[in-house]
Parts: sequence; structure tokens; C-alpha cells
Amino acid sequence: MSIRTLVNPNAGEVPDDTTPDRAPLRFHRRLPGYEETPLVDATDLADSLGVGKVFVKDESSRLGLPAFKILGASWAVYRALEERVGNDGFRDWETIDDLKAKLEPLRPLTLVAATDGNHGRAVARVARLLGLGAKIFVPRDMAPARREAIAGEGAEVVVVDGTYDDAVEISAEAEGFLISDTSWPGYERIPSWVIEGYSTMLWEIEDEIERRDEQGPDLVVVQVGVGAFAAAVARHFRSQDAPRHPKLVAVEPTRADCLFRSVSSGHLVTVPGPHDSIMAGLNCGRPSLVAWPTLRRSIDLLVCVDDEPVREAMRLGADSGIVSGETGAAGLGGLLELLRSGAGEEARRELGVGGETRVLAFSTEGATDPDAYRRVTAG
Repeated sequence: MSIRTLVNPNAGEVPDDTTPDRAPLRFHRRLPGYEETPLVDATDLADSLGVGKVFVKDESSRLGLPAFKILGASWAVYRALEERVGNDGFRDWETIDDLKAKLEPLRPLTLVAATDGNHGRAVARVARLLGLGAKIFVPRDMAPARREAIAGEGAEVVVVDGTYDDAVEISAEAEGFLISDTSWPGYERIPSWVIEGYSTMLWEIEDEIERRDEQGPDLVVVQVGVGAFAAAVARHFRSQDAPRHPKLVAVEPTRADCLFRSVSSGHLVTVPGPHDSIMAGLNCGRPSLVAWPTLRRSIDLLVCVDDEPVREAMRLGADSGIVSGETGAAGLGGLLELLRSGAGEEARRELGVGGETRVLAFSTEGATDPDAYRRVTAG
């Protein structure tokens, strides 16, 4: 079966205490190399989907890295270090060198993370910017190009004989300062800051749509691993203060469908490995504890897909000038398969999709495994 769908009967607004503000955006604007990423008007994709417009937020280059994850990693590290130093110690900085100087009382300090690729590289890059150490735990099946990229940031890379979830467990016991984008009982604050950090991307989208004097999306599709980014998307579009409340679709790999099963069961569910989709960043067996309350109350439709629709989405993205890696194209791949499958007519009715619908999707990474990207897009 190439697709499974689940309508969430509990979808609605998210709790008031999760309403985002622009503090992360103001922080990111002070980092070296900051600039807004493109919001692409992908007319070919709109034609393929039979909708009025498709906006794709292209995160193939973000603060010098080929993925969006540094938004969450940098804000979480900043907030965590600010807490350690004290708010007074973090006042009045303008440049990254100013910030580095304020960290002198904490040295030596090593940042620790587990990753399927992009989060770990982002943590390693933040550590390098701040003159800190980095130790990153990765699953054994990680593509060599992604592993080498993390090491290229100056991090110590520790290969775990197991899945991403195994790497998370081991990293939690490691010596150092843990910066995880997933959460479990007793470890919630830093993953919450990761979610906050992703809000920068959503504010950029909102501002760009306003500059174009266009209407916002009617439908938003977002890929899900542990659910941190999806939670940021849901908080932005489903807070009580949001000007529009578009329908939200979550896409997961068929064999790493932890959010799908959790919503279906009404409680957090762990999906055992192997998680072997090409969507490496989504090969996660359990939703983040801090993302779960938002996701269970906001996602309208959950979709699980195999790899082939994602390969097609990568090729279609390339035709629109968007370099989108396997994880980056997952949302579009899921939507493509959804709207043309046997469930397509029912999904269109459930989501209110028609010829005038405005869709927002996220290409969350570029070609993080260049050889694999070339093989797919040449096919």
C-alpha cells in the first residue's frame, strides 16, 4: 500500500500558551549570514496538483547550511546558554564575537545531540560559531555524505549501532550539554525552544505574502519526524490570533508513522525499527513529548507514504528550480500521492481542495546527500 490516511476528529485551535512571537526572528537576524529564504511560486506543481497556487518555502540554504534546522538549534542553544549565564550577562551583544565573549565563564563546554543528519550538523555549526565543542550521535545507516558534513563542522561524530531513537537514548546519557529536538519526561525546555526557533520561517512567509499583497494559504502540508517543525507550523497557523486557519496535513514515511499511530490511538505510540525510508530526517519512532499536545489538536489529516512519491516530488521540484532532498520533498510527495490516489476525491472534500486552493509546502533541505539526489533527479 503506497498511502494511508487518517482524519483527526480532534483538530482545532492550539492552546493559548503556545502562541508564537517574533523574538526568535529578531535573534536570527543578528546572526552572520542571515537572509530570508525564497518563497517560490511553483506553477508547475500547482498544475500537477490541480490547485490554484503552490507556495514552496525553499530551505536549501539557511545560514550557510543546506537545511532549516539551524533555526531551532541556534535559538535553543542561545536560550539555554542565556539561562546558564544569567539574563544580565547576555545583555548588549551585537555580533557573534560579543556573544562568544559572554560565554567565557562556561568554558570548556561541549554541545551534544543525536541526529539523522540536519539537526546534528546545525548543532555542530552553532558550537563552532560560539567556540564550543560538539559531540553528535548518529545511527549506523546514515549516508556517509551527511556524516562527513557533521564532522566537517568540527564535531566528534559517534556512530551508534542502531536507529535514530537508539542514538537519542545514548546521547541523553553522554557528558556535555544536550541540545535535542525531541523530548521525553523530564527533558522539555530545550526541545520547546527548538520549536520556537522554527517560527522564524513562518514569520518570513507571512511577511512575504503580505509584501506581495496576496492571500495566505488554504492548505498547509508539513512533513513529520518527531514533530517539532510540524508543531511550529501548527502553532503559527492554528493559534487563536492567527488571521487564517488553513487545513493542516502531516506526512510521514509508512514505516516511521509514529504520529499517525499516536493520533489513531489517542496516546503516544513508539514504532519499532528498522526505519529505512529515503526520508532520512523523518525516520523517527516516537513523537516529541512537547510537540504532541499541539499536534494531536491541530492536524486535520495524517498521511503515510512510501518513497516513490517523494522521488517524484524531488524531480518536480527540480523542474521548478527547487533543489529538494529526500526529507525536503516529503510533504509535497505525500500531497501528490494523496490527491491522485483512490482516497483523492474524499481527501479533496475533507480538505476543501479545488481549483482555486492555495497550498503552502516546505522544502526543508537541499541535496544533503548529493549522489542520491543526482540519481533520483536524473531518473
